[in-house]
Amino acid sequence: MSKILITGAAGFIGSRLSKRLLHEGHEVIGIDNLNDYYDPTLKEDRLKQLSNDNFFFIKTDLENNKNINQAFEKYQPKIVINLAAQAGVRYSLENPHAYINSNIVGFTNILEACRHNKVKHLIYASSSSVYGANESKPFSTNDNIDHPLSLYAATKKSNELMAHTYSHLYGIPTTGLRFFTVYGPWGRPDMALFLFTKAIVNDQPIDVFNHGNMMRDFTYVEDIVESINRLIEKPAESNPNWSGENPDPSSSYAPYRVYNIGNNSPVRLMDFIEAIEKKIGKTAQKNFLPLQAGDVPETYADVEDLFRTINFKPQTSIQSGVNDFIDWYLDYYGVKL
Repeated sequence: MSKILITGAAGFIGSRLSKRLLHEGHEVIGIDNLNDYYDPTLKEDRLKQLSNDNFFFIKTDLENNKNINQAFEKYQPKIVINLAAQAGVRYSLENPHAYINSNIVGFTNILEACRHNKVKHLIYASSSSVYGANESKPFSTNDNIDHPLSLYAATKKSNELMAHTYSHLYGIPTTGLRFFTVYGPWGRPDMALFLFTKAIVNDQPIDVFNHGNMMRDFTYVEDIVESINRLIEKPAESNPNWSGENPDPSSSYAPYRVYNIGNNSPVRLMDFIEAIEKKIGKTAQKNFLPLQAGDVPETYADVEDLFRTINFKPQTSIQSGVNDFIDWYLDYYGVKL
């Protein structure tokens, strides 16, 4: 069994992944700052699910270099999974410095700690947001991503570039994961499924951006967890066919890889809302609005390279995943329909 350090361990994906790895007998060192970007009580309740003799929790910011270094020196993890970040496209318009501190400064501290503590594999969260103005569908890791539409997306692209530098300079195998609209039980309150469910249950209107003309490659959280779990034992390797004359953005001469993790099946926003309405048994009051700054109208993941590597790709249907979330929501908040 491995010593695995997970940042963002009280977060949506981090807590689900930690639970899975603990169940499999790994030793998990969890780092989270429990900030108030959304209700910290939800984060604390996620942590309660991780009560285990093999779980060690450290409350700190990624940008606290001293605490990060102490954690690495004390526990000597061989696998590091960086899921902590300041999330959210829209919030990045209001509070850009939070993204620089967490996603750039914080990630630099993680890279340096990996460098000095002989980490064997760094896996880190990127985002489908990096595709920005790209209109080629489905989004491929071979595509150019030089035109991000939000600072959040720009920081995630920066993480990929920074990881490549450390793979090149120090031989650290790094694997970047571009997540596509993750949803499911214990999800984030700022995400559409949570916001829509809460509003519909309480007979309040929902904001439907771009007048409903959106498509998202919604990806169920347990499919994300399964993918990461399989990738842990597949550290990035040098691509012997990589050429600087015709560079493949998804791999390198260095031990560096980037994968999409998405459902490979975009869903119309209105169909997504209909799935929620069907489960709750109510029709949503819809407030149609223009496309918000920083948003993209459609996301669609090409996951063929992921499947070739781990023989798995996300596959949970939208109705099944929505049902699971709503069952959790009603139970967690004690709501009776």
